[in-house]
Amino acid sequence: MSGGCFQILANPFILASVLWVLLVSTSTSRADIYSYTDKDGVVHFSNVPTETGWKLIIKEKRFDPKSIKYQPLISKISKKYKVDNSLIKAIIRAESNFNPKAVSKVGARGLMQLMPETAEELNVNDSFNPKENIEGGVKYFKYLLDRFKGELPLAIAAYHAGESTVRKYNGIPPYSSTKKYVKNVLKFFKEYQR
Repeated sequence: MSGGCFQILANPFILASVLWVLLVSTSTSRADIYSYTDKDGVVHFSNVPTETGWKLIIKEKRFDPKSIKYQPLISKISKKYKVDNSLIKAIIRAESNFNPKAVSKVGARGLMQLMPETAEELNVNDSFNPKENIEGGVKYFKYLLDRFKGELPLAIAAYHAGESTVRKYNGIPPYSSTKKYVKNVLKFFKEYQR
């Protein structure tokens, strides 16, 4: 549905039918849907409301097509280490945006942006190999979760800034990049959980 509005009379059967069609169509067209009932009882629907008084009735489901390619691998490895696969997808999205060939300014590599020395410690021979990279990254993140007693923000901050840095500050380090990283991972995590 491209930007537009349509209206129906407030008949419960018609209303339910229209809502069903909107739900099905938004799964492919991906748009928020709003409704508005005017003074004559006519219900209007739009994905681009132009006036005040419209109510959001269907929230666009955020869909990340890049994550689909790695979903089976992420699920399998996450299950092995008992870590929520939505959380691993969130970390990968924040780290590399699902680019298996990503290299950061400081030399971190692959989907989960493993530093060469960390990869070596985790027995990851090829950081650009998605399976090896995800396996190493999830194993490392599980270690951090355990070290920080399940405190998710601290484990996420440690994945970004290092375990010793989080311990030094006894919490999330006061670096804007780390604070932003933790915020983004938690936001993506909630999106993927839906």
